[in-house]
Amino acid sequence: MRIVIKIGTSTLTHATGHLNIRRVEELCKVFSDIKNAGHQVIIVSSGAIGMGIGKLGLQSKPTDIPTKQAAAAVGQCELMYTYDRLFSEYNHNVAQLLITGDDVENPVRHENFSNTLNRLLELDAIPIINENDTVATNEIVIGDNDTLAAIVAQSIQADKLILLSDIDGLYTADPHANPDAVLIPKIQCIDDKVIALAGGSGSNLGTGGMVTKLQAAQICMDCHCDMIITNGNNPSVIYDIMDGKAVGTTFSEK
Repeated sequence: MRIVIKIGTSTLTHATGHLNIRRVEELCKVFSDIKNAGHQVIIVSSGAIGMGIGKLGLQSKPTDIPTKQAAAAVGQCELMYTYDRLFSEYNHNVAQLLITGDDVENPVRHENFSNTLNRLLELDAIPIINENDTVATNEIVIGDNDTLAAIVAQSIQADKLILLSDIDGLYTADPHANPDAVLIPKIQCIDDKVIALAGGSGSNLGTGGMVTKLQAAQICMDCHCDMIITNGNNPSVIYDIMDGKAVGTTFSEK
């Protein structure tokens, strides 16, 4: 099975922007175990800007592009160093791919990206993908890693896309504001009623929210790839998903 896993900033870092060491170690252990079982794992990882903010000692997420790019440049180094070190403990090689919207929109560059990604999987490496925030601008920005992860899943004909976030899934209302909100276990069609359930953006360090997750789900469903939104606080939930158990919210036409 070919699985794309998107890790949100809130899953990777503490509220300070610094790395959540214990959780990242657990994630890499679970991913390595899944790979050892014979599955292909592709990671779309947020966190570069968030980690850069923490490492640079900034008090909040920058709003201007140059500072965002500077934070990404600092944070991406630490992010990949951490992944390389942790996956090496389980004898797995990682590869970094940084892309921009132009790499997706331009047919030739998109084909090159897909070819490289498929070759890395053939070579038994774990591709770790992020938007190239150090050079991206408003004109070519993809904007969020939910969309990026869905594009990756579409490009390589993945079987599943798993979005690890700070929420358990899609609810009937905002669970932070409404204690009576109920988790929706499965969505088979994204209509206006489902779209209306989406709230605003997520954590103050991330860029996504439920709106971008629904957009990602539509991309996946259009190419017959199942997508699951679940909470990344407990990495072992990935095992439940691989075992076919009901976890979070699954988007599937089946």
